[in-house]
Amino acid sequence: MAQYTPMIQQYLEIKRQYTDAFLFFRLGDFYELFFEDAVLASRELEITLTGRGGGAEERIPMCGVPHHAAETYIAELLKKGYKVAICEQVEDPKASKGVVKREVTRMITPGTMIEGKWLHDKENNYLVAIAALSGKAAVAACDLSTGEMYTTSLSTMYAAVEEAMQYRPSELLLCDIAEDELRGKGLPPHMSITCLATNAMSQTAVDELYPEEATQLEDAVRLAMNGLLHYVGTTQKRALTHMRSLQHYVADEFLQMDHFSRRNLELTETIRDKSKKGSLLWLLDKTETAMGGRLLRRWIERPLLNPEEIGNRYDTVEAFRHDLLLRSDVREGLDRVYDLERLAGRISYGNANAKDLVQLRHSLEAIPSVIDLLVNSGEQALQLIASDMDDCGDIAQFLSETLVEDPPVSVREGNLIQDGYDEYLDKLRLASRQGKGWIAQLEKSERELTGIRSLKVGFNKVFGYYIEVSKANLAHIPPGRYERKQTLTNAERYVTPELKEKEALILEAEEKLVELEYQLFTQIRLEVAKHIPRIQNLAERIARIDVLQAFATVSEERSFTRPTLTTDGEVYVKDGRHAVVEAVLNQEKYVANDVTMNQKDRNILLITGPNMAGKSTYMRQMALITVMAQIGCFVPASEARISLVDQIFTRIGAADDLVGGFSTFMVEMLETRNALVKATPRSLILLDEIGRGTSTYDGMALAQAVIEYIHEHIGAKTLFSTHYHELTDLEEKIPGVVNVHARCEERDGKLLFLHKIEEGRADKSYGIHVAELAEMPLEVISRAREILQGLEGKDREAPLEQLSLDLLWGQVPAASQQVFSGQIETTTHQKKRANDASTSKAETKGKTDKTDTVVEGTEVAQAPATSSKNEPLPNPTEVDVLSELRDIDLNQMTPLQALIQLSDWNTRLRKHK
Repeated sequence: MAQYTPMIQQYLEIKRQYTDAFLFFRLGDFYELFFEDAVLASRELEITLTGRGGGAEERIPMCGVPHHAAETYIAELLKKGYKVAICEQVEDPKASKGVVKREVTRMITPGTMIEGKWLHDKENNYLVAIAALSGKAAVAACDLSTGEMYTTSLSTMYAAVEEAMQYRPSELLLCDIAEDELRGKGLPPHMSITCLATNAMSQTAVDELYPEEATQLEDAVRLAMNGLLHYVGTTQKRALTHMRSLQHYVADEFLQMDHFSRRNLELTETIRDKSKKGSLLWLLDKTETAMGGRLLRRWIERPLLNPEEIGNRYDTVEAFRHDLLLRSDVREGLDRVYDLERLAGRISYGNANAKDLVQLRHSLEAIPSVIDLLVNSGEQALQLIASDMDDCGDIAQFLSETLVEDPPVSVREGNLIQDGYDEYLDKLRLASRQGKGWIAQLEKSERELTGIRSLKVGFNKVFGYYIEVSKANLAHIPPGRYERKQTLTNAERYVTPELKEKEALILEAEEKLVELEYQLFTQIRLEVAKHIPRIQNLAERIARIDVLQAFATVSEERSFTRPTLTTDGEVYVKDGRHAVVEAVLNQEKYVANDVTMNQKDRNILLITGPNMAGKSTYMRQMALITVMAQIGCFVPASEARISLVDQIFTRIGAADDLVGGFSTFMVEMLETRNALVKATPRSLILLDEIGRGTSTYDGMALAQAVIEYIHEHIGAKTLFSTHYHELTDLEEKIPGVVNVHARCEERDGKLLFLHKIEEGRADKSYGIHVAELAEMPLEVISRAREILQGLEGKDREAPLEQLSLDLLWGQVPAASQQVFSGQIETTTHQKKRANDASTSKAETKGKTDKTDTVVEGTEVAQAPATSSKNEPLPNPTEVDVLSELRDIDLNQMTPLQALIQLSDWNTRLRKHK
């Protein structure tokens, strides 16, 4: 490294400590990147790659960005999963005798962003850690921008990954866990991941930050929290004073949904383009504040199981809904409230500017009117939610007395502090104003003295104050009046002893003013930081009010109904609608449908009907109504009785996972397996077209086996959509299975979708009609109808068991078929005797043209050694199989059992050909 210049050596020394991050190295007004960082950054940011000499023979790759625009470039790198280390000059370059001292003041990672411009207002930015210890797994999650901290303990690593992904983390920390260990457990392939060695981290972070809660934490939870807090401390290089009281929860206290179900139900984003529009969140988000929007998202992702808490939310929603004027006034007040949570985070971090504090003041000034509206509403639920609220009015008063109304963005520019707040500051300002007033008068008096009307007094940062006279007027200057300071092309600039004296006083006052204002502002910010817990508590209360008024607003606009909650397993929804689809249709009328289920004789609805008839919408509609009911929102129905659900599983739609190496059918099987393994009698299962990704017989067998398993082993309420009409016979065989169908009508050869779910089975699938609606070529439609008529003539809708046996029959030789058909009368016992006799004669007589068959002394018709088609006699295995086939009771077999038996026969026949 000796061949490099001192500055490059300094860069390399610092870079060695941050090998996994881009090092933004401050040089004057730019952040520069060198070597491999420069090459990669130039490609990722699409900026010019240059080079510079650094002492080595070859030029060093280099690129850079202006320091004032660095945030935009840093945000772009963070979005792509990179980390950025900010290396600043920590001493005055003018005072340095050698290389300016530089240090990394902060490392920014995807999970540690706190600046508002890098974040979405209504989305959290979570950093999540996973750990395992003492037979338990644990998850710790925090949002540094808001100060939230959550932890939970889980039984398996798979469950820990599933829980961690519910936070949609920007960055994941693994404590003593190899990344490869989690790749098969649902970890997204492109997530930003950092592996931490716990023996290299502080083990006391939890005790220092959460001394009261620390003693109650399990070992795995402590490990996850220590890893997270250690990582935050080393990257941010500052105290975490704004981190809130720890919120430890039990995952089973909330309605659980795996990532398949969350995706399929489009709770917070759509499947197609990952956008908010078209999701349940999009429909319900009538919030006025950023923290309300984030809380709404959290509620949707974690519906409640506690009927008392859900009922409390219903009461508040109902109170808001009844009073339109009150709700309108509350919304207007909330609209004036800025993001208190993130303002508190920036204040605590020490990077809030004066504008941030003014926004805090305006927010705190708006909140008392909201509280008064609720307290004076006359509604007990609203009075309860506003009771004992600390409006932080003293903080608002303090800020109004200290900061000016419209301060500059930079806290180093001055003009931040109100007159009258600090006596010495007022004196400096007076001196500065008087000096500037004297200078303004100087221009007038010098014009009068010299008679030069164009004379002016000016100022610049290089030469200070000056008197400027054009060259045409130089002769009018009294001798010895001025001292020449600067010569221009068309003018001369001068000073006087008095001007230099006033300049010194003014500049000294202004320099002291800026520095004093910065010191005073820092003190003000520190004083406000002492009240961060109060501000955060107020933010939580305001966020809750905001979400509940949003529920009331959307419930009123969309004619939602307050549901009745039960725990008896019964569900009754009258005139239910899919709220999101209804909103998207806008003016078009949505066809409402009823849902009736219980856990006695109606817990599995078997739904048939053509594609596009509304089967999947009907299923999703039931799930979304359940989610809405359990987050405390009213539901899209004229009447709703909902039994609390502990888990929702959905297998809807077709999607593959090419990155994970899974086909569409494999994804379907994985999603179905997840439901069958985890569901309980209190769960809700939605299964759409199970088995369609394989052959007809395999698919039907799997579909029926799944239904039987749910009935026999789970007992969960299930909506099962299928095109296998053969499965509708299960209504007569399995208690609890009920057929319903999406009604359609055929008019003048055209298919009309009524989108109405009615009792009973569908009469046919209408697949060709749907293809015709898709404007398939007429030749294809016509040929398809011809083929369908031929297949229907062959009784293609025979029972699955019979179809399976037909397949076997096709593998049996003609002679064996004759045995089974009775053309050769024999039994297993007769066959054995005949075979023994045949063998004995062959041994004694050699080959003959005829074989005598004698059974128990009775002569039986002689069979030729070969058939007329030269086929040999059936072998013993064939006759055994055919005998078993003849005696089997198909009515006592499931499709899956039939396929297993078929496979056994097939193997035996092939082995003994």
